[in-house]
Amino acid sequence: MSELTTLTSYLSFKLGDEIFAANVSKVLNILEMTKITKVPKAPDYMKGVINLRGTVLPLVDTRIKFGLPSTEFTANTCILVLDIQIESDTLQVGALVDAVQEVLEIEPNQILPPPNIGSKFHSQFISGMYKSSEDQFIMILDMDKVFSTEELMQVQESSQSIN
Repeated sequence: MSELTTLTSYLSFKLGDEIFAANVSKVLNILEMTKITKVPKAPDYMKGVINLRGTVLPLVDTRIKFGLPSTEFTANTCILVLDIQIESDTLQVGALVDAVQEVLEIEPNQILPPPNIGSKFHSQFISGMYKSSEDQFIMILDMDKVFSTEELMQVQESSQSIN
């Protein structure tokens, strides 16, 4: 057995009626909703910034990013603090999700290939599909690909403009 084992734990979360999952290695924290400071001239999917232990964290509405209606805040709405790799940099981004579900253990052989048909979700974000015990498909996201480099640069510049 190799010392380097791939993390097979995924955090599942809801956006609308769909369930998505991200590798837990990308999720630094799960936060309750907090006060959001709007950023002028930010892209439409950027809700603003929040204060995370004294640092400015850009906050993205994941629903808008995936072409869904804007997030409606409920008691279950929360923020995933993600570690996103862009080129040689790492950027922390807050992602609004409708609800966090559970941590799933998914072995690589249980992950089906992503659909290659036209989908309302850009399939380049989707690294695979997992069929849960309830016969529901969970889309496994490649969090580093959810945002393009240009978008992340825009988010970073927008959040720095309020410092």
